[in-house]
Amino acid sequence: MKRIVLAAALGLLALASPASAQQEFPSREIRLVCGFAAGSGADMIHRYFAKELQALTGKAFVVENKPGVSGNLAHSYAAKARPDGHTVYLVGGNTLAASLHLFKQPPVDPVKEFEPIGTLLRQGWLVVVDAKSPAKSLPELTELLKKKGAGASYATATVNGTVVAEMYKQTAGLDMVQVQYRTIGDSLNDLLSGRIDVMMADSGWALGHIRSGRLRALAVSTTQRQKSMPDLPTMAEGGVPGIDVTSWWMVQLPAGTPQPIADKLRGWFDAVLRAPETEQFLTSIGTDLLISTPAESRDLLRKDIENWRQFVARAKIDPT
Repeated sequence: MKRIVLAAALGLLALASPASAQQEFPSREIRLVCGFAAGSGADMIHRYFAKELQALTGKAFVVENKPGVSGNLAHSYAAKARPDGHTVYLVGGNTLAASLHLFKQPPVDPVKEFEPIGTLLRQGWLVVVDAKSPAKSLPELTELLKKKGAGASYATATVNGTVVAEMYKQTAGLDMVQVQYRTIGDSLNDLLSGRIDVMMADSGWALGHIRSGRLRALAVSTTQRQKSMPDLPTMAEGGVPGIDVTSWWMVQLPAGTPQPIADKLRGWFDAVLRAPETEQFLTSIGTDLLISTPAESRDLLRKDIENWRQFVARAKIDPT
């Protein structure tokens, strides 16, 4: 009889434990996983949200950088984390989508292994040159690169940058060579010294250098001009039509995270996103606010998975 009572008590305790854990959440610091190096544009965004979430909740939020393997290191790390809400992945949904087509053995299935709680922002990729470059517009850059032929080169450190550059290369009939860097910051000196002709960069990283007069942005990879950069023409306006590569960010949790915890985190992010200061910050780094429900975020990811199938085929990139 005593054994039956003990077994029943243990069963009730096991059932109560998840609820108890949810009530206590968070029980330690919450890590915002970043797939890029410290000091990058992505890292800047992570640190903004960590600071604002901590101020809002009084809880500890820290950024954990996991750069490498075109984001796959961070994808795998975040997907395999304990699904208890203490690991949150701020990631480009397009980056997750692209990984399924750029790698023969992608490390995660982003639809099955993550639970989205919403989106954060969207941005195009900038076509950037050294401020001393004779190219003052995209048509002038295209003409310059055509004259250089196989001697022309572009820098990239991201999946998005590579695809934009390759689509530009195919559409404009260029013969430029790709030079791959571990981080986008590593390419700066080569661009400024003239060893590299052009870079496809995220606005968060590039704008500081553009405003300081070191770099010049010639176009953006979206079909319409961005609200945050209304004076910057699209690539189509610069004579390179049919390119629409948009980087958009979502907040992902490991699959299996309890719904009450996911709802709490969503509420916190939503509060930060709707604060006027957040839109001001995002505008300052050349990005536009994007707020979506979990269902809308999941649908957007599925749509981008198909988009990236077409992007990779058009850019003639063979999976590695």
